Amino acid sequence: SWGVGQYADQAMYVADRSIISGIMRSSAVKDYSDSDLETLLSSYMEESRSGDAAEPAAQPARAARPVPGGDFFSKDEYDNPKEGVWIHKEASVMPSAYIGSPCIIGKGTEVRHCAFVRGSALIGENCVVGNSVELKNVIISDNVQVPHYNYVGDSILGYRSHMGAGSITSNVKSDKTLVVIKDKENGEEIETGIKKVGAFLGDYVEVGCNSVLCPGSVIGPHSNIYPLSRVRGVVKANSIFKKEGDIVEKKGNI
Repeated sequence: SWGVGQYADQAMYVADRSIISGIMRSSAVKDYSDSDLETLLSSYMEESRSGDAAEPAAQPARAARPVPGGDFFSKDEYDNPKEGVWIHKEASVMPSAYIGSPCIIGKGTEVRHCAFVRGSALIGENCVVGNSVELKNVIISDNVQVPHYNYVGDSILGYRSHMGAGSITSNVKSDKTLVVIKDKENGEEIETGIKKVGAFLGDYVEVGCNSVLCPGSVIGPHSNIYPLSRVRGVVKANSIFKKEGDIVEKKGNI
């Protein structure tokens, strides 16, 4: 089974430690120790607890938080265009894209026109961050595609996961109450204690076009989400989500 769990001193709420371990093996973040990553994630998510103001000027403590530095990356492999931003020399970032700090972009990744990477982003190798895509407080594992008009915030996307055109992670409830991750099948709940929590996708997840992953959604590995879906709670591994209440197990290796 693939239940829900906690990581980084309850700073990130994720599904299954094995998925996080795989993400942490991404080449873009391989030089971080576990304690380095937990410090970074805890710092970023603490901002969410305090309101996660959109404008950096409203967060004077931002400058004091940990940022990736020269101790982690070789300048033979990575460009360092500004403090806290490290972009692999074999990555492609269009001039119209905005890259906020802190951010790491791995080898072979393509960041297309008008992408808006707001910061606190770990982006692995051979990823696609597409036109007008917005990222914020994310871990994007290797070979992930968020190619067309996606919003991914306060979320983790596992290896080779794919967000169809227009699909988004909703990270704030409409009533602005704190997010609770719910696994109805197993009767398990995690009170995150924070207002902004997005979605957690396992490896090889396919999200159909124009779908909305509600705050605290957890999608198990090798699962498919039909287009135009609204997903809440936990979807087990190897599932096909057609609509709420109509989730079937995959048959064979599809």
